[in-house]
Amino acid sequence: MTPKWLGFAALMVALSAIMVGLGFWQFDRYHIRHGINLRIDHANASAPVPISTVISPTRPATDAQEWTRVTVTGTYDPAHTVVARDRSVNSTVGFEILVPLRRSDGSSIFIDRGWIPTGPGNGLTAPSFPGVPGGTVTVNGRIHLPESKGETPIDLGGQTTVRRVDPRMIAPAVGVTDAYADYILLDQQNPAAAAGFTRIPADRQPSWMNAGYTVQWWLFAALALALFAWAARREANDQRDGVVRVRGERAARPRDRLADERYLHGDAGVAADAADADDQGPAVPADASVPDSERHDTAATPLV
Repeated sequence: MTPKWLGFAALMVALSAIMVGLGFWQFDRYHIRHGINLRIDHANASAPVPISTVISPTRPATDAQEWTRVTVTGTYDPAHTVVARDRSVNSTVGFEILVPLRRSDGSSIFIDRGWIPTGPGNGLTAPSFPGVPGGTVTVNGRIHLPESKGETPIDLGGQTTVRRVDPRMIAPAVGVTDAYADYILLDQQNPAAAAGFTRIPADRQPSWMNAGYTVQWWLFAALALALFAWAARREANDQRDGVVRVRGERAARPRDRLADERYLHGDAGVAADAADADDQGPAVPADASVPDSERHDTAATPLV
């Protein structure tokens, strides 16, 4: 094998290894996302449990505990309401309204009351929305982990707003003490929650896409190796047959004396040429058809 083919082989093996690795990466992503969907399905099929059995201000939820349905009782603190802007539900941008719920032990957890659409304003401040009930309320909802890339709230149009919900950064900024690191997505409330809010759906993951990417990368790896095998086999056959390939030209095989004729005219053309030659019969001398009486022997005529 020549150095050129050794380099080609190394390149194909390297590319295949990279594509196999990418396939395993997508396979790992599939397992992570599929696990999230399984937890969501399990939570939806389970009854809510007291929040203290799952999390506390000093014991945040683990990844496996996200979406767990819990029940919590306390009193709303509307003075520290926070508006999350640029939030999408069903591909429509709007706002989410979060209000801390203070428990009897002095701790607080933010309750995401739900989503409301944008109003006629500039889209940076939420339109007016119903207030929370006074007195003791009981909330049933799902645990949500703090979002990545959290930010400190800012004031826009008299509203305390954020784009990413992270109670660990929100609570100190708005003056809420002993707060949970997680927050709750409201499902049900007693007394009943006000109308006008859309329930925040669970973040189901498109795990099927990762499964498809896994198969795609592994097929590409197999295709690269198959391409190399085909090219190497053709090269070996050409060397055995003495074929010289020139870019843009058809390879000529010396042992096939009819290769060029078949390439230009096809097998039918070769057969036709052979038939024409047979129809003409055997070769005849040029003077065979001239009678003896018409022959002129110029050598026997004397010159005068």
